[in-house]
Amino acid sequence: MDANAQLERVIEAAEQLGLAVRYEPLGGDGGGLCRIRGQNVLFVDTLADAPTRLERSLEALARVPGIEDHYLRPDLRERIEYIRRDR
Repeated sequence: MDANAQLERVIEAAEQLGLAVRYEPLGGDGGGLCRIRGQNVLFVDTLADAPTRLERSLEALARVPGIEDHYLRPDLRERIEYIRRDR
């Protein structure tokens, strides 16, 4: 599965977890998670390449409470667990 397809799965999971998702030009860094007025928002950088957007989105999801209780494809789950161990 390519990075764009994986990113779509990650975005779906983020939305199911109640995160708002915004696509914005952010300089090519990939985006990330922030809290705005009490709402978690996942920013996806439209200027970044697909692998970078995917990696930043996975890093953001790794910080979301309850992600471990949400179904993710095994390859994405493994990457999130790897990110969590690395912190």
